[in-house]
Amino acid sequence: MSRTRPRAATGPAARRAEHRAGRRAEHRAEHRAERRAHADYTGGVYGSMLAASVVIGAGTLGSFPRTELVLLLLLTGVVFWVAHVHAQLFGTRLAQQALDRQIVLHVCRDEWPIVKAAVPPAAVVAVSPLLGLDVRGALWLALCVAVAGQVGWSVAAARRAGASLRLMAATASVNLVLGLLIISFKFVLKH
Repeated sequence: MSRTRPRAATGPAARRAEHRAGRRAEHRAEHRAERRAHADYTGGVYGSMLAASVVIGAGTLGSFPRTELVLLLLLTGVVFWVAHVHAQLFGTRLAQQALDRQIVLHVCRDEWPIVKAAVPPAAVVAVSPLLGLDVRGALWLALCVAVAGQVGWSVAAARRAGASLRLMAATASVNLVLGLLIISFKFVLKH
């Protein structure tokens, strides 16, 4: 008994089905690209460097130095987050597409690592009295945590992007050197 292959349908219904299948494949590809975009931890690296810079510049704090430093770290992160969201929405996106609530929320979420990166240094400053640290010790610990965050975010980004171990080590090394450069500014400023 011989089997014959079914003939491919060529009518309008078949073309619509092919079109829908193509759109589904295109949607899946866009979804994969969007997931890769969420692997971008640039904001975390940037936010960690920002937090380290805030600690460096926080040499003259007032009557409540720990509280002031915690607020300075968090509020600076929020201000820079707002600045990045604004730049993304009105610098890049507005030229390409009309803004809607979905786009605004997407950009806000994508830039949120800038704020998240300020939380660990702020948290160590907040708990530093429990560790028996004076204000100067809290500043140094916050600076080290910010640099560790910078290295960590860069390695996480490289790993999520599928980088080789060699490339992950290279990005960690570059970010460590940048962090040590920031720490050297603390020695130079001596405050």
